[in-house]
Amino acid sequence: MAEVYVTLGEAAELERVKYNTMVKRVLRKQESFVTKTEKSENGGKDVVLVAVSSLSKQARNAWKEREKLKSFTEEFPDKKEDEQKPEVPWYVNTDVDWYIENYKERYYKAVELGNVVRKFLQYDEGDRTKYAEEFAQKYLGKGQRTLYRYTKAYLEASAWADKLEKEDGAGREFFKVLCLCRKPKETGCFPSIKPEVKQVIKNIWFNEDFARNQGTREMLYEKLTAIANINKWEKIPSYQTVTRYISYLMEDEGMRNAWFLASRGTREYKNKVMVKGSRDTKGLQVMQIVMGDEHTFDCWVSYKQPNGKVIAIKPHLAAWVDMRSRVIMGDVMCKDANSDILKQSLLKMIYSEPGGVPEYLYIDNGKDYTAKTMTGRDRNDRSGMNFDNETMGFYKSIGIKDDHRALPYEPWSKGQIERFFRTVCNKFTRWMKSYTGTLTGSKTSDKVDKDIKRMLERGELMTLEEFYEKWHEWLTTVYMHTEHSGLKKMGETYKKPYDCFMNEDRYFKAAPPKSYATMLMMKSENVLVRNIGITKWGYEYRSDELCDYIGRKVDIKYDPDDMAVLYVFDQKGKRICEAYCQELLQIAPKVTQKALEEHLKMQKRQQKRDRERLEEARRPFEELNEQYVGFNETTGGIELMIGGKKQEKAAKVITIPTDRTYQQGFRAEKREEPEADSEYMSRQAENALKKLRAIGG
Repeated sequence: MAEVYVTLGEAAELERVKYNTMVKRVLRKQESFVTKTEKSENGGKDVVLVAVSSLSKQARNAWKEREKLKSFTEEFPDKKEDEQKPEVPWYVNTDVDWYIENYKERYYKAVELGNVVRKFLQYDEGDRTKYAEEFAQKYLGKGQRTLYRYTKAYLEASAWADKLEKEDGAGREFFKVLCLCRKPKETGCFPSIKPEVKQVIKNIWFNEDFARNQGTREMLYEKLTAIANINKWEKIPSYQTVTRYISYLMEDEGMRNAWFLASRGTREYKNKVMVKGSRDTKGLQVMQIVMGDEHTFDCWVSYKQPNGKVIAIKPHLAAWVDMRSRVIMGDVMCKDANSDILKQSLLKMIYSEPGGVPEYLYIDNGKDYTAKTMTGRDRNDRSGMNFDNETMGFYKSIGIKDDHRALPYEPWSKGQIERFFRTVCNKFTRWMKSYTGTLTGSKTSDKVDKDIKRMLERGELMTLEEFYEKWHEWLTTVYMHTEHSGLKKMGETYKKPYDCFMNEDRYFKAAPPKSYATMLMMKSENVLVRNIGITKWGYEYRSDELCDYIGRKVDIKYDPDDMAVLYVFDQKGKRICEAYCQELLQIAPKVTQKALEEHLKMQKRQQKRDRERLEEARRPFEELNEQYVGFNETTGGIELMIGGKKQEKAAKVITIPTDRTYQQGFRAEKREEPEADSEYMSRQAENALKKLRAIGG
């Protein structure tokens, strides 16, 4: 057989090495390689050729396969764009890892079959037909045609692998295995369902109104039948086929979430289905970011109102969580949370241990957290903060750099504290006898039926104060010193909240004087200054400095524990004065808001009681018994007061005449006296006379 030569570049491809590596091999081992030179067709340097027989066995076999591939590669050479491209085999676009995972047995049988085909392709001697028959029976147990079919598939796969490798440089040897595997059965094709019918099914099933009403498959098929009749479709798939197709769409096509969006709306889709990103809190400092929120416990306690009435309530908690350590701070329990409660909670966090001044706040979007007095800007303004005076922006005034708001209706954005409240429910609240189930649970099974009214009457409910003691004990002794799953997930060295808080790197900022913070904490309002001072709660507050502000609005602050004094500021935040109520100062040195409110309520109750007594006292005595005779404007027929009778409605005097003649004439004018006896009085007198005669006999 004549010697066959290839170029150094071709030799490198056959040996599967780089060109430079092949050149070095030939130069280093010249005695091992048979080479020759030829004139270049382009007139350049001579071309060095290497004999195929001097290459490795692997390279020689690769050359043999390549020569056999020529017949196949010629079928799809590089063609013009307007020419039809060859049909792409199924394995070209198949994920080999997926195939091995799902059809492992098939794949490894094909690996062995590929070795048989390669061995057959290496035969290069006499009668190939006779050899093929013997080879097929020996290694496959099948006929010659089967062997040829395998060989053709193998060579075609090799051609595709070689072609794509030249395009992107990526090897695809697995083509030579997949080509000998059975093509996976296609699922989800539903050939009996026409494309337009499939689309109609989707149109109905994913219709917003249909999905929100939880439309059934039976309803869909009924509508599909009606549409088919209108469009004169000769045949539609059976109900069972349509049902399978819907299941395929929901499960295999991944459209269950799309249906959830259609049926539940965007808000619930975001909360329940949409993928969430987890915050990497390990890069934060302790107290760098704290997250605040309110929580309503799923249990009941007894609460004494200011009027003394005892009622059952669900306690409310305002608290802050450090995002790095998960430590809970500034916990304040109350009947109803508001901005004043939040201020108390912040002050408790700042001046307690563990605690301090945080760098940033991550707050709820509720109106209490985002009030202008808290943030220093309107609730709808998310752009930034502006704190130019001490009456606005409680957060910034106590040293907090900025606040960030959670997006409305997106609880996952406050993930740490929301998860903490779930922990509270599972680890603490469920131990309460008055536990009645989760507040937000949608399932009936999540509710626990308890007769809270009877429990209150029997004195079985803890007071709010007792409940807080139990809560504080659990928080400080259990939660703070138990390994936290979130800290484990972040790979924290210290996995208990308190340990992490005390030992990790911490953000520090000196807290303002507590007296200053207390001033900021006072309640604030915008009021009008009148010529009698500032009127508040029915009392008048005065100061000489207020004279210059009559008719103008000012900002006031007041301490709920001392209602006798108001701290007054102008609209720019400059302090004007302290205005006092002399009436309240006469009551006591300090009058609390609670005491003042109770005082006002007492006044109203007193006035109401006295009005009722007065009405009772004025009730005509003749109403007690029909035998008594009553008289208009009299008691027992006797005029009590001297003076004219009360007119029904006094005329409104607009002005008094100044003309003397007119005045004299007016005085001289004689007024007509009303008749002394009305018809009613005559009748009453006659009746009285009859009774007197009867008494006299």
